[in-house]
Amino acid sequence: MKALKADLVRAVCDWALEQGFTPHVAVYATYPGVQVPDRFVQDGRVVLNVHPQAVTRYLLNDDGLSFSARFGGVPQSVTIPLPAILAVYAHENGQGISFPEPDSPQDSPQPSQGDAPPRSVRPVLRSVK
Repeated sequence: MKALKADLVRAVCDWALEQGFTPHVAVYATYPGVQVPDRFVQDGRVVLNVHPQAVTRYLLNDDGLSFSARFGGVPQSVTIPLPAILAVYAHENGQGISFPEPDSPQDSPQPSQGDAPPRSVRPVLRSVK
């Protein structure tokens, strides 16, 4: 069966673009298989601008989201498995959709001995004004 989450992410991104907004994706950065610039990860999460003017080679499918973008002027590839996407929304007004934090994946590849151990994540509450 086709993943509903990919269709929802696509729909919110398309809606945001049609409204002239900037689509952003919130990502659970410690999920296995996530490849994002570590220096932008805060509390195990990262928010990425996925506007077509900000990224190249954008691909969203049932496996996840991937694209290339510049971070601090340095081009980097980004890979996000679908379960690691926590939210997609319009940056300008915050409207979009959020998803529950993923459980520890049973069928994800386990890190090999050469991989770094996963970062621990603690829940964080923030006051938003």
